[in-house]
Amino acid sequence: MNRDFQVQRFEEHRDHLRAVAYRMLGSTGEADDALQETWIRFARTDTGEVENLRGWLTTVLSRVCLNLLRSRRTRREDALDADLPVAADPGPEGGPEDRAVLTDAVGHALQVVLDSLNPPERIAFVLHDLFGVPFDRVAAVLDRTPEAARQLASRARRRVRGGAVPDAPLQRAVVEAFLAAARDGRFEDLLEVLDPGITVVADEAAVATGFAGREVIGAKAVAAIFNGKARAAFPVLVDGAVGAMWAPGGTPRSVLAFTVAEGRVTAIAIVNDPDAIAALELTEL
Repeated sequence: MNRDFQVQRFEEHRDHLRAVAYRMLGSTGEADDALQETWIRFARTDTGEVENLRGWLTTVLSRVCLNLLRSRRTRREDALDADLPVAADPGPEGGPEDRAVLTDAVGHALQVVLDSLNPPERIAFVLHDLFGVPFDRVAAVLDRTPEAARQLASRARRRVRGGAVPDAPLQRAVVEAFLAAARDGRFEDLLEVLDPGITVVADEAAVATGFAGREVIGAKAVAAIFNGKARAAFPVLVDGAVGAMWAPGGTPRSVLAFTVAEGRVTAIAIVNDPDAIAALELTEL
């Protein structure tokens, strides 16, 4: 394969891969290291027959991140055994690219909770809940069955929802304001309740039924999609956090899991897959 063409193919997915790596690792330095290792593996592999290059690269990157997380955990355990302090990962800093990562869907509170998960839980949660990767592909990364991967993500989700969302009344107010503005078609009000860097990820079932795409980024793009929509959605608890659900005839068909920080929606995960919905703990408010 022509080297320039190979570089071009990789660069098309660099921003996505770096966002995945940062969510998994919580460190821009380690994220860049993982991205570099992924590039090396990509450059050494004939991917001419790969139809879904983004998915292939995400899988390779996830395995690299899993190894880094396991290595980090071992180093910390060794340090504790030796009665030595454990150095925390340096926070993201630097140029515009790093600042953009900081304003992405994973806020500081969520990142702190992610750091408390074990490596498989963290990989499963980030891939499925934040990027909509189906459980069969998550299972391939973790060398587990799809059901085991689903259980890892569910366990991680409960811990994340419980630890990253301390103010349930505020969260409910934000979600209800979002739903009301969406139903009434109040575009400017939607912008007020959305974080500028909001990320919406939809599972394959949601995309198949007409959602705009697997990943939508930015308040204006998200507001344009939801403006005048979600008319039958109502607030529910999704694994302990306030979200929304559409359930015609009482059967859940679509679930929106919200991440709220500082009074704004920073991320929405849209779950339409029946098996994935069945794994969620849904409680009407």
